[in-house]
Amino acid sequence: MIFLKNVFTIYRNDWIRIFKAPIAALLIVALMVLPSLYAWFNLAASWDPYSNTSGIKIAVTSEDDGAVIRDSSVNIGDEIISSLKKNDKLGWEFVSKEKAKEGVTKGEYYASLYIPHDFSAKIATILEDKQVKPEIDYSVNEKLNAIAPKMTSTGASTIVQQVKENFIHTVSESVLGVFNDAGIKLEEELPTIRNIEEKIFALEKEVPKINELGEKVVTLEDKLPEINKQAQKILTLEAAFPDINEASKNILLLEEKLPELDKVGEGILVLQEKAPEIQKLADGVIELDAHFADISEMVIKALSNVEDMQSFLETASGSLEKIQQGINNGKQLADTLPAFIDANGEALDAVGPVYKQNLLLHQKTADAVHQFAGLVQNGNLTEEETKTNAVALQAQVQTSIDSLTRSIALFTTLNSATPNGDEALLSEIKNLQALQTNFQQEKELLQTIQVEDKEKASSLLALSQEAIELSTTLVNRYDKQTEPAIHRALEGIKDSAQNAMNDLESAQANIPKLEEILKNTDESLAFAQEELTKLHSDLPTIEKKIHETTNLIQKNMDKVLARINDAAEFYQKSFPSLKEKIHAAASFVRNDLPAAEKDISKVAAFIKTDLPRVEEAVHKAADMVQNELPNLEATLTKTADYIRNFEDEYDLGEIISLLKNDIQQESDFISDPIVLNENSLFPIPNYGSANSPFYTTLSLWVGALLLISLLRVDVRDPEGIYTPNQIYFGRWLTFVTIGLCQSLIVTLGDMFILKAYVAEPVAFVLFSMFISLVFMTIVYTLVSVFGNLGKGLAIIFLVLQLSGSGGTFPIQVAPPFFQKINPYLPFTHAINLLRETVGGMVKEKVLFSISMLIIFSVIALIIALFLKKPLANGTRKMTEKAKASEIIH
Repeated sequence: MIFLKNVFTIYRNDWIRIFKAPIAALLIVALMVLPSLYAWFNLAASWDPYSNTSGIKIAVTSEDDGAVIRDSSVNIGDEIISSLKKNDKLGWEFVSKEKAKEGVTKGEYYASLYIPHDFSAKIATILEDKQVKPEIDYSVNEKLNAIAPKMTSTGASTIVQQVKENFIHTVSESVLGVFNDAGIKLEEELPTIRNIEEKIFALEKEVPKINELGEKVVTLEDKLPEINKQAQKILTLEAAFPDINEASKNILLLEEKLPELDKVGEGILVLQEKAPEIQKLADGVIELDAHFADISEMVIKALSNVEDMQSFLETASGSLEKIQQGINNGKQLADTLPAFIDANGEALDAVGPVYKQNLLLHQKTADAVHQFAGLVQNGNLTEEETKTNAVALQAQVQTSIDSLTRSIALFTTLNSATPNGDEALLSEIKNLQALQTNFQQEKELLQTIQVEDKEKASSLLALSQEAIELSTTLVNRYDKQTEPAIHRALEGIKDSAQNAMNDLESAQANIPKLEEILKNTDESLAFAQEELTKLHSDLPTIEKKIHETTNLIQKNMDKVLARINDAAEFYQKSFPSLKEKIHAAASFVRNDLPAAEKDISKVAAFIKTDLPRVEEAVHKAADMVQNELPNLEATLTKTADYIRNFEDEYDLGEIISLLKNDIQQESDFISDPIVLNENSLFPIPNYGSANSPFYTTLSLWVGALLLISLLRVDVRDPEGIYTPNQIYFGRWLTFVTIGLCQSLIVTLGDMFILKAYVAEPVAFVLFSMFISLVFMTIVYTLVSVFGNLGKGLAIIFLVLQLSGSGGTFPIQVAPPFFQKINPYLPFTHAINLLRETVGGMVKEKVLFSISMLIIFSVIALIIALFLKKPLANGTRKMTEKAKASEIIH
């Protein structure tokens, strides 16, 4: 009784002193609250990090050029980019390769993904003999954060997995499609198969008749006189055999060389794939150099033709003007206009050729702009070269725009001269307007483009490509559509002029149209003359450059390159059938020709020597019938039996049903054959709530450390009233009381301030108080028994428990040392106990954790009871020596 009385006296005196000193009371309140702040701030900072990963920036760059798979264009890089734009799991940033690299280095991005230009092409190698795995380059700045690289790596792995699943789905869909086609084809051919079966069975029934036919071979001996009539033909064939044998040797030699030819063909295909543009350019330059004199002559001739056409047009325009000035009445118009048409037909006939010449010049303009845009995009021009070429091209494009305006006016006039309009002329006007609009857009870009302006260069490249296609379309349709339409319109005007007396009003209306046509044609000729004159003046320089280029090409390129395309086309289209024919011919030479030659030689020898030799040959034939025919009969019977056995064991209809399938459904199954049924036991809605057991436990130990750091564990007892054990338990009650308040504050704050999820809130609070009691007992005992050394031990225990308790990561991923000490740490069982209250309690685990914590408490109390008194004097002296340093209290 005295023991307990003294214990409670110490406890009561502690609180009386606390309440008498306001500063002390305030400090005690602070000690109750401070551990809670430690837990709350840590939980709030990491409340739900995995739901806010959209702020983790990852740079994504795709330079995938795409690929063509079975005549279909695919670009998997673009598909990945489109998919990521819809994905907000991470902060995807779509930037250039250079910016991505710089951003990762400087820490603007946590990581980067780079899809190379050959990504789709490598995936397409699945259809080739040698497959090459595509690659995605993943770079991560690991110094920025410890966890972020794991998150970004998961994102990268997800992308790769998605591409794998799509790839498997596509491949399986293709394979099942082939099976399905095979099933359909087999079903379609089923009548034919049944028909063949019936024919074999029918042939089997006809074997007796075949035997009868074989017997008739024996009667061939009776027909020898008739055979003699054909003897001369056999002799002629025998005479030709030397030539035939010589040719057959060449056939066998050719067949022997086929593997080498195959290798050559494969090499040609590879070379064609790798150097189509070089080949095309080289062939074009060499051919241009070889025919440059013809080109120069063509330019001069074209200029001469332009001048002649201008002369015709001037004459026609003058004549038409005189007609307009001199016409006073319909009779005069009827007499004059037909004569004008007859005299100036060449001027009107020039409309079409002049227009076609201008189309070729427009095509040249589009090619020039396209080449310039490519040079700018590739960074092959200096700033001065870019500016100079852009100015020159602006003028060239403007000239084409003006020419197109005249051409549109010309075709509008021609169309108006057609009574009901002409679809070909209207279509031509529409194409000309589209080309003119394109040139206007090109001109605007040329006015502002600068060196290495890749964005505008790309736009200009696309526009010029469109212009090339439009001008090519106009040139291609000229002969079959445009020229006949022009001819129809002009013929209509001519017919109207010839019938001026009968249709005076129409003839008078056509005079302005003729004038407009001649005017537009003349202006178009001016455009053609200007361009041809400029081209003619540049011909010497062009010829020199082309010749130099040709010499360089011929010096460094194999001559075979000029014929690669022809050879490749021959290898792909003609060589397979030719190879089959060569094999067939060689097979005949090896297998059939010697026998045929032998037989013919025998027959010829018979013919030349003795007729009885024929009888010998006939006997041989009869012998063949008698010996080989039974084998044929056996083979036929065996085949028929095999068909019957197959039909007995297998149902062809079932085989067809197995081959035919639902492609989409089965492809989906192959690409994703397993459905994962996720079942969350004891679900916790967020990361912060899941971490509350750890940080709550940690704050309780920290609270105990704060108390031993600021409060005394001994009691001033100068009279020696109290025993060491009474002092221990008396002050222990004070520490425990404060610890229980700490646990109440931190747990209630977790639930009501942070809104942490707790499945069993009452148990959460009670167990936290129990844990605080255990921790306070352990820490208080260490300091009470061992003094300042005990404080160090309490801190060491804290460090070990932070690493070895498995509070944030599974203990199984920790080093072996921490795994071994884990079961013996109070933190381990305290965290497990609170986890049961947060997620949902399992009775056995709760009881086990409580039992372990009780054991730790009992051990602490035993240490206190047995060591407190023996070590009291030593601890006091050690403390006094520490205080003597005037640094440690």
